[in-house]
Amino acid sequence: MAKPKRRYVCTECGSVASRWQGQCADCGQWNTLVEDAPATVFSTRHDLSAGGRALAFEPLDAPTPPLTRRGTGLAEFDRALGGGLVPGSAILMGGEPGIGKSTLLLQAAAAIARANRQSGAGPVVYVSGEEAAGQIRLRAGRLGLADAPIRLAAATSVRDILTTLHESEPPALLVIDSIQTMHSDTIEGAPGTVSQVRASAFELIRYAKQTGTALVLVGHVTKDGTIAGPRVLEHMVDVVMSFEGERSHQYRILRSLKNRFGAVDEIGVFAMEGAGLTEVANPSLLFLSGREEPVAGSSVFPALEGTRPVLVEVQALIVRLQSGATPRRAVVGWDTGRLAMLLAVLEARCGLSFSSAEVYLNVAGGYRLTDPAADLAVAAALVSALADRPLPLRSIWFGEVSLSGEVRPVAHCGLRLREAAKLGFDLGNGPDASPESVAGLRFTGLATLPRLVDRVMAGA
Repeated sequence: MAKPKRRYVCTECGSVASRWQGQCADCGQWNTLVEDAPATVFSTRHDLSAGGRALAFEPLDAPTPPLTRRGTGLAEFDRALGGGLVPGSAILMGGEPGIGKSTLLLQAAAAIARANRQSGAGPVVYVSGEEAAGQIRLRAGRLGLADAPIRLAAATSVRDILTTLHESEPPALLVIDSIQTMHSDTIEGAPGTVSQVRASAFELIRYAKQTGTALVLVGHVTKDGTIAGPRVLEHMVDVVMSFEGERSHQYRILRSLKNRFGAVDEIGVFAMEGAGLTEVANPSLLFLSGREEPVAGSSVFPALEGTRPVLVEVQALIVRLQSGATPRRAVVGWDTGRLAMLLAVLEARCGLSFSSAEVYLNVAGGYRLTDPAADLAVAAALVSALADRPLPLRSIWFGEVSLSGEVRPVAHCGLRLREAAKLGFDLGNGPDASPESVAGLRFTGLATLPRLVDRVMAGA
């Protein structure tokens, strides 16, 4: 019998190579080729057009049962999911090691198990391939969840897990921690390889679809923050979530990246404390410094995460250098390339000089901004730091800046202003448009960046 040929699959683009090499020839990424299971050779005369089962087509307007959701007991978790768990859905949750994925899922599983015990719904099953059952019980005791009726198991064989689940009532929730530790005996390769992750996930997702079990798969991440394993894994599941945060900071953000049953970019905010993760109902208070006196180089930006406005503080520091020294640009929480573009616009359109100064930019609390409306807040902080003139204490700044120096309109201005007014801010600065009036807040439109510089210099 001929020895099966080895093949290597790129985890980024899915291309196949006959031998391992450091760089993928198709997408150009480095160290992404991993060994896959040997390819099965099919006869070229095999006809797939016969011998199958005929499909029953349905019209697009056929009646569909209403979508029912089950709450997780954590309002922030439900918000990120779009309202709760959908029976039969598959959820993939990624995050860095030690960020709190297992803690969050254990707390949610305990809340669901307690609620199901009273309502008579299906059980909750938690399967760990990384920890022993005793270790999970120790964590549950520390979190005050030892009395939750969770069915706990430590296993890595998908066959054993599915055989056990078929012997009893289908669970309402099945947590697999993590998918990279699972293996199927029908596929060659060690756990964590592309073929094993794909095959194990396929079997578990098929079980969830057949029985109506809500499935949560925990995924490892690579050094650049993406979920490890084949990219097809993210296509197979219904929801992809990312649990983010810095270990040195207290807060954690649960972000929805893909959701077939709700809106994407929704977030849930948690705070890591001694008794586990606690929900943060008003995340704006978490990212604002609470200072009483105005400070030069500090502005407040009303970011928008899905449908939730979050007020964050942008801090800038300008340090003049001696002639001949190379200035440094350091950014935490924002895009470095966008900072370079904004500095160029301020120099070209406003006549400000940053070429001989070091520029440091920080988003307070470890928050990361991706909203383009943050341009105006960053520009206000930079101009304030350069002129050493504080901005008004209770003011917010938002708007996208173009290369011509214009302040462009952004979405949901009214939502941003209402959130700021609710937290006691009385001055809004944004695109020169006519947003809806908000009680207790005065809005000033800025058409161009030179008008921003004039306001900062005037101290208003």
